Amino acid sequence: MSHVPRKRADTLSHDWRPSASLESISKRAALLQQVRAFFHAHRVMEVETPVLSAAGNTDININSFTVHYDGPHAPPDGQMYLHTSPEYAMKRLLAAGSGDIFQIARVFRNGEAGRRHNPEFTLLEWYRLGMDQHALMAEVEALLRVLMPGLGKTNRLSYRQAFIEHAGIDPLEVEQQALQACAERHGLGDIVGLDKDDHDAWLDLCMDQVVVPALGEGLVFIYDYPASQAALARLSEEDARVAERFECFINGVELANGFHELTDAREQRQRLLADNAHRRLTGRAELPVDEHFLSALQSGLPDCAGVAVGLDRLLMLMSGATAIDEVLAFAVDRA
Repeated sequence: MSHVPRKRADTLSHDWRPSASLESISKRAALLQQVRAFFHAHRVMEVETPVLSAAGNTDININSFTVHYDGPHAPPDGQMYLHTSPEYAMKRLLAAGSGDIFQIARVFRNGEAGRRHNPEFTLLEWYRLGMDQHALMAEVEALLRVLMPGLGKTNRLSYRQAFIEHAGIDPLEVEQQALQACAERHGLGDIVGLDKDDHDAWLDLCMDQVVVPALGEGLVFIYDYPASQAALARLSEEDARVAERFECFINGVELANGFHELTDAREQRQRLLADNAHRRLTGRAELPVDEHFLSALQSGLPDCAGVAVGLDRLLMLMSGATAIDEVLAFAVDRA
């Protein structure tokens, strides 16, 4: 008769169970139904796009999972990537004439695990033709008020207003030395691994640790992010220092990231190549640029705005959960 070590046996006896309660799993099902009903009522078509891609996400703050594929049409090295967002593929559909679309997608980000992070999670992403960032913010609020009828007041602040009000600096004018001094005043001066010359990294630090905790309760939209943090958003025609990008927070929890979408293929290629240059300088692997996506932009992406909402975090807020594990059927430690 063989003997299984007691500790191993205890681990096995618990890990098969769901991370979430059955009540939470039921709330997720209801949430998905409500989201689909909202978009069907607004005549927005649901789509599905591939999880597997020949291109990775060059964003310097996001790490892609790599997988090996050796079947027909495999890339020469067999390396492919799990998508971190369905954005590129959805824009290819928009360029092909799909009209307004939404998707509820499983997405994957390597190295992200914690109280509000799981390496595999669910994004709701949608695109609306003819809308800018402000019109889309209004639609995000409309959806959230359907899902959370008791949601408190709404506040809208520009990125610049939020920094001046809560950190006492102008983020569009501040010099690097003054920015670091601001961080030090808030007890953030001794951050291991932060490049002292990386202006955006220090802005992100102050945003996450100083501004966001001061936003208070309720729904808050922050818009007009610095042009250096535009990602896939177009720059403002009124102030080239900012991009037409917004984020949404509920009770200080980051929930959504939206853009008035950049449609210029040449500028988008330059941004992706700049991302890869930054990755190279910081010792990270460069990633294949998505040529299908760039070709779609070249062929003509219609004027539109798009946004991604983290449904797991939204479910946490709706149910009062304090950790993402509480709303996932199986978190990464039980996958």
